[in-house]
Amino acid sequence: MHAMQYELTLPADYDMDVIRARVARVGHLLDDWEGLGFKTYLLRERGVNGSPVNQYAPFYLWNTMEGMNAFLWGGAFQGLSNDFGRPSVRQWTGLSYEEGGTVGDPARWAVRRRQPVAEGVELAEVMADAVGETERLAGEDGAVCAAAAVDTARWELVHFSLWTHKSPKANGEMFEVLHVSAPGRERLGRGRQW
Repeated sequence: MHAMQYELTLPADYDMDVIRARVARVGHLLDDWEGLGFKTYLLRERGVNGSPVNQYAPFYLWNTMEGMNAFLWGGAFQGLSNDFGRPSVRQWTGLSYEEGGTVGDPARWAVRRRQPVAEGVELAEVMADAVGETERLAGEDGAVCAAAAVDTARWELVHFSLWTHKSPKANGEMFEVLHVSAPGRERLGRGRQW
């Protein structure tokens, strides 16, 4: 499993309905993308749910590197780059993935929390704690799924979870989910990824 995200931070007066219309128009194009576990089309609006910015920030879990590379180099990502400029694409190696009790229900909200991995800590312990947090999140009421991943270049953990309701039991930045493309969700490996 491989996690990926890019963020388009937009002007404070940007009409976010433009992003909603874009996702309504093109979101289905990844509904059968080979190698994709799922893509969540995420939006934050300035002043809503504590967001300081207007932002479009899709989050992906990939089953295969080939699927991710086909997306990035095969033309799909080029359309976004042509329209908004090429964003930096963050990537994390998967640590764990769990499905929640509402996995079949539509996700309405997402929570992302990034945290540094401190120097001098026992890495096995930190990663085991991240797996435990994934399990905890997935076990909460309204959880669709939860994942954890690590960027070893920056030594940063990311915790990501999808929810059916607006009051999740997760800390972090909250995003509205506009659409989910999940052609390979059932093929994402459950539990610890090592």
